Amino acid sequence: MKLDNNKILITGATSGIGRELAERFCQLNNQIIAVGRNQIRLEELARFDKRITSFKCDISSPSELDRLVVYINQEHKDLNVLINNAGIQYNQTLLDDTYNLQKIENEISTNLTSPIKLITLLIPVLQNNSNAAIVNVSSGLAMVPKAKSAVYCGTKAAIHIFSKSLRYQLETIKVFEIIPPLVDTEMTKGRGKGKISPQRLVDEFIKAYKNNKYEVNIHKVKLLRIINRISPKIADSIMKGVTI
Repeated sequence: MKLDNNKILITGATSGIGRELAERFCQLNNQIIAVGRNQIRLEELARFDKRITSFKCDISSPSELDRLVVYINQEHKDLNVLINNAGIQYNQTLLDDTYNLQKIENEISTNLTSPIKLITLLIPVLQNNSNAAIVNVSSGLAMVPKAKSAVYCGTKAAIHIFSKSLRYQLETIKVFEIIPPLVDTEMTKGRGKGKISPQRLVDEFIKAYKNNKYEVNIHKVKLLRIINRISPKIADSIMKGVTI
């Protein structure tokens, strides 16, 4: 993939992985459409570089998602890369009293249905431009789930399979999947050890993206997938005890 002179839409761009992706691709001489829910952070990100355009949108809201798509069709018909990074995780089980249906719906919408809708609605734009790509961020938990966050694990497993199937369907648009381990972001604050930085994740992804490696296993996910291939029981026993 060509690393410069692209126009890239990134959801969840105001912090963590999304923020690092936005800054890094900007430094590689691309135009960025940064999408997020926090207006103050979006304005801060736009001040980082004049090549970053911000757009406030909660992708889990159908009306706001539609507004984003109209904006792209009207103002950014040269969009050629879509990065679905926005995600939420409630580190709870179905037995927790505070884990309610609204939280479940938020996770499913943000992590799964909204990215699928956005991809579907923007495929016509992407197909009209060269060097087109879709990048979905899943998780190592898509391969081997942990005890908590069953809905989150399920949405990421679905995104993994969806990305693979979509790759078979699209001829002119390349489909990439970033499969991270535990990353040091606001979502994982106060949880676990051995986190990697968003910078390291993006370093590994950019290298794989340039070389057209479509499933990008980041850091410890490489080892987890090897263990899971050799002995799924061992992989399951490792992750079953993970509570973070």
